[in-house]
Amino acid sequence: MRATCPECEAEITLPEGTVEGEILTCPDCAAELEVVSIDPPELALAPEVEEDWGE
Repeated sequence: MRATCPECEAEITLPEGTVEGEILTCPDCAAELEVVSIDPPELALAPEVEEDWGE
């Protein structure tokens, strides 16, 4: 399965067994990507995790 990095347009081969919601790293630009769909394969920039300062 192949998908395109939304950051740098690189074509990425998804590992076998990849599931929706999984986080991958683009081998070209190192962007963290979330698998939003398996069929068809689609990637989006992973949401940034915000710090929780105990509030």
